Formats: sequence, C-alpha cells, structure tokens
Amino acid sequence: MKKEYDVVIIGSGLGGLVSAIILAKEGYSVCVLEKNNQFGGNLQTFVRDKTIFDTGIHYIGGLSEGQNLYRYFKYLGIMDDLNLKKMDEDGFDVISFEDDVVEYPHAQGYDNFTNQLGKYFPDEIENIENYCKKIIETCDTFPLYNLKFEGEYDSNILSLNAKKEIDEATDNSKLRAVLAGTNFLYAGIAEKSPFYVHALSVNSYIQSSWRCINGGSQITKQLIKQLKINGGEVYKYKEAIKFEVEDNKVTSVKMKDGTEVFGTHFISNVDPKATLKMAGIDKFRKAYYNRIQSLEGGISAFSLYLVFKPESFKYLNHNYYHFKDSNEVWTAHDYTEETWPKAFMASMNASKKMDQWADGMTFITYMKFDDLKPWVETVNTTAEKEDRGESYEEFKNRKAERFLQEIELKFPGIRDCIKSVHTSSPLSYRDYIGGHNGNMYGYEKDSNNPMKTFIASKTKLDNLYLTGQSINMHGVLGVTIGAVVSCSEIIGKEYLVNKINEATL
Repeated sequence: MKKEYDVVIIGSGLGGLVSAIILAKEGYSVCVLEKNNQFGGNLQTFVRDKTIFDTGIHYIGGLSEGQNLYRYFKYLGIMDDLNLKKMDEDGFDVISFEDDVVEYPHAQGYDNFTNQLGKYFPDEIENIENYCKKIIETCDTFPLYNLKFEGEYDSNILSLNAKKEIDEATDNSKLRAVLAGTNFLYAGIAEKSPFYVHALSVNSYIQSSWRCINGGSQITKQLIKQLKINGGEVYKYKEAIKFEVEDNKVTSVKMKDGTEVFGTHFISNVDPKATLKMAGIDKFRKAYYNRIQSLEGGISAFSLYLVFKPESFKYLNHNYYHFKDSNEVWTAHDYTEETWPKAFMASMNASKKMDQWADGMTFITYMKFDDLKPWVETVNTTAEKEDRGESYEEFKNRKAERFLQEIELKFPGIRDCIKSVHTSSPLSYRDYIGGHNGNMYGYEKDSNNPMKTFIASKTKLDNLYLTGQSINMHGVLGVTIGAVVSCSEIIGKEYLVNKINEATL
C-alpha cells in the first residue's frame, strides 16, 4: 500500500467498489480499505456444509440486455462474466398467506405481470394495469435510474405513501396484499414507506429477475478484477478508525493497525453515523450532525440457512413471500414474543450442478435489534473473533426452532430433508456488513418528511463523499446509482452519464 492516493475509499461494499472502478477508469489512483476478511459487504457469500449461501443478494433485477442495471454493469466491465440464471418468467416471486391456499405470482414483463395476476383477479385487470403504469411513471421521474443526467426529482413524488397508493389502486383487499407482498424488499412501514421506494424496488425485478449461480460474491470478484485492470488497489484487514481533518479537508485516514493513508479525495462506504464520528463531530454543523444521528435505522433480520440432504428438496426457481395473515402485510415487523415470526422471505441459490434438486435454502424474517440487547457489546467477525456466550446460542437455537415450526406449515415435510441448520442474527449483520444496528436497508425513508431522510453524497468537508445503501437507494441497482452520484461530485454528472451511455448504447 502506497502512502498517498488520489482517492481513498473506506469500505469494499458494492458502493465503494463501483466508485473505485469509475474513478480508476478516469485515471485516478484509487485505494479501497476493508476491515473484514471478505470484500463485498452485502454481496458476501459464506459456506456451510459445503453449501454456498448469500448474505444479502438473493436475486437481482434489470439485467436483461439494454435494461438499466445491465448497462451499468456493462460499463463497469463485469456483465459478460457473470454467471446468472433467469428466474421463472411467470412467477419469480410468489406471495402466499397462511389463511389462503392460493399462491399469487409476480411475473416478469408488465403485460405478463398483469396477465398472470389477472387469472386470480379477473375483475381487477384494469386496476392492475393502472398500478403498473403508476410504477413505470414513478421510475421515469428518476433520471439516473434511466441513465439520464437531466431532470430533477419531483418532490411531490417523494411524498407519496406506498400503502396509500396501493390501496388507491384497488378496493380488493387480497389484491392489495398481493401487490404489497414484496414490501420485505424495503422493510415496508404503512405510515412511512414512500411509493417511489416501492416502485424503484419492484420495477427492475418485473423487467427481469435473475439469480447468481453459486452466489453474489462473483459480482465482488469481477468488480475487484476490473478495479485492478484499471490500476486500482484493494486491501483487507484495514479498519479505518479516524479521518485527519485540516482546513475543512480530510488529509488522511488512520487505521486500527497504526497505518495511515493520505489522499486528495475520500469516499466513505461505511455507515454515515460512523463516518461523522471518524471525522469528528465538531467538523460538521450541529443541525446536520443531529439530523444524521436522529435517522432511524430500518429493522434488521434473523435468517435460517438450511442445508438439505442430497436429492431431498426440489429446486424452486422463484422466491416466496409468505405471511401468516393477509391483513398483516404492512405489520409483519410489529411482533411480540408470541406472534413472531409473522412473515418470511424464502429463497435458494441456483447451483451449477443440477436444476432439479436444491442444495440449501435461506429463510429471512424481521427481527428488532433490541431483541439482542444482552449481547450488544460483543463483536464477532472472522477478523475479530469473540464468543457471545451460551445464552446467545440458546437464544438463536430457540428462535431457529420457532421459525422452523412456521416454515413447516408452509412446506410440510421440510424438516425431514434438512441435513443442518445455521443462523444469523441482527448482530451478525451489524458486525459483518456494518449497518447501524444491523439494519437491512440503511435508514428508513419517510414519505411524511422526505428531506429529513435525504443524505447528500457530498459532505460539508470539501473532499469527503458518502456512498452506499444509506445514500439514495438500497439494493444492487440503488447502490450502483448512488456510486454514480458520488463520483459525479468529483468528475461531473453529465460527463459521467455520457461516458456510461457511450459504452453501452
């Protein structure tokens, strides 16, 4: 590692790596620092019982030729080397309810989406079409989502509430639940979640939905490969702990191991609250600091990773969003000890080996960080191991058993197929991914006060920028666009968008 770079990036999540490639392609000397053993943040995979599991990327949208994420990935140089499997065209996501035997598909392509749902709601076809139009119109108001540099967000769009807009689309309560059924993608909250977050989240999946064969970490590998081709560098076990600041500029970043790196520009791909602390809270206006501190992290998750016995459980080329009660699609995060879990998302990895049988399956449900209060002071990663103790293991085992009982109601006989069960809690997400209190998707967006939850990528320090899932939007597409926004502050938006379009049109 050299002593000085043009750009120093803290954190090797998707936002950090995309920013690094964009700037390295422009001739900047770039260095990425990662505190953990594995690069990639939410793109990380891990292996249990010789079975690959994804940490956060269970499927990706918008990757068919000419679609938005395809074009961003093409510009980054990674598209042609990704190993992908297209999900079921007639139902990549399936919404199901314990109080209803019917399974409702979300299909790829807007006409197909309407046709497939129309089979279950024949009187609602016009309403479904209008809902689709509203999604597309909303997405069209975001320039970078469509690789344009002109145009401003319509502030009225930011204030629309997701639940309200879906409820206005139809009077049919079951269809409302089905249309809102994937709100796990953004941890939907009835009174807060904006409609644009819903629209941007579901639109790219309706365009096209894909699984990464053998996991999403291949995206990280390809990004790092392209970064190195363009002269960039990336280092692990480098935990940044402090920014040195002089004359309203960051001069260097100090690491836990005592090393120090100087730079001209600094991009932080770590949580904004942590970033402000690293720079020193006195370096920012009090109102700005207080606003960032007051942001509420979204809810976290508890996950079960099931390894199956060979040839025991059929591979499913779609995800499930399953709810105990179709009336509780917006309140699944609001549980008690007795009612948990109210809902879950079920997904599986696509494997190279065969299509017929599944190696394993991931089940994710909401969990509040406060449920983990007794173990909050512990930290456990590959780089920094600490035993959280027997009580923590007992807690996880108890929750795993309770969760499995719910899963069995949806998938009778699944327990007989299981070879081993593995878990992760909000503490795992906090320690490995770095999100505030282990939140899944950054900070909660609020349709009632959109600007309160807006975090600009440029900070008040002249050369410090923010990127990652807490800035702009979460998800693979959202974070990629967020990195383009961050880099635009350094090299100019019109110039950069033109470059991406020239490379992909």
